[in-house]
Amino acid sequence: MKNEKILVVGGAGYIGSHMVKDLLDSGYAVITLDDLSTGHRELVTGGEFIEGGLGDRVLLERLFSTHKISAVMHFAAFSLVGESVEEPLKYYRNNMAATAELLDSMIRHNVTRFIFSSTAAVYGEPVEIPITENHPRNPTNPYGKSKIAVERMLKDCDFAYGLKYISLRYFNASGADESGKIGERHSNETHLIPLVLEVATGQRENIKIFGTSYPTPDGTCIRDYIHVSDLTKAHLLALNALLSGGDSEAYNLGNNRGYSVREVIELARKVTGKPIPAIEADKRPGDPAVLIAGSDKIKKALGWKPDYEDLETIIKTAWVWHQKEATYT
Repeated sequence: MKNEKILVVGGAGYIGSHMVKDLLDSGYAVITLDDLSTGHRELVTGGEFIEGGLGDRVLLERLFSTHKISAVMHFAAFSLVGESVEEPLKYYRNNMAATAELLDSMIRHNVTRFIFSSTAAVYGEPVEIPITENHPRNPTNPYGKSKIAVERMLKDCDFAYGLKYISLRYFNASGADESGKIGERHSNETHLIPLVLEVATGQRENIKIFGTSYPTPDGTCIRDYIHVSDLTKAHLLALNALLSGGDSEAYNLGNNRGYSVREVIELARKVTGKPIPAIEADKRPGDPAVLIAGSDKIKKALGWKPDYEDLETIIKTAWVWHQKEATYT
């Protein structure tokens, strides 16, 4: 089975590049397709690289005609919530329309296994904690709406064409590969842990805490952080399930535990030994007080178990990477 060739769309991005590395380490042949609009060529550690977009019909026709692809993993969505509100058509064009082109090319070439990088944003405002896969799906922004639209598209493609898929709904991806060779790099950083660590490296003066009056123990938002390597581990299990004839499914991916913004900052101070100044700011519209995953379904179905359940350990792996990034930049 390890002779299978896997197409990783968006494989030069944060999660995608970790996926490419772990696929190669597991013995798979890998082709990375990325237009490098947000990805970085140097983060792709091996395999074949093709520069281009997931909605390029001509490129896709050539790719699927010249390669025997066993499965496709999709990490190429735009993912900034605020930007999606300001530029919704950009998100619907890339996340939905371009994905439809990719699926059309797959089906025409009889590639019927697909693993989708989805998000907890498909659930919208939580009505219960922890959030399980049975939670109502009412996304509140174009990013989440574009993701749930693709999930519905996949369900329809399964019914019509026999396309088998697994949709993995991430909570807060974090950390870096323990090798320190790859990690999180965004030109417009919005994730809390890298922002905090950029303060520790001197790239930022302080970290803003958006809201301190939430109904939580310390007044700040609580989120569920999952290590990027635990995400890729889940993708490998999903890939094995589909290659073994498994059926379509959707799973949450989180650690089933939440940490507040203040707790993240304190742990980062402990890991780095830096003071990391923080300033309080107004709440951001639409930020739920608590988001914690219920991930029992994938544990029972695929045997997934996270290796990095402790946030301090997650931050340590990120700190190794971000110290190198500070030198790089």
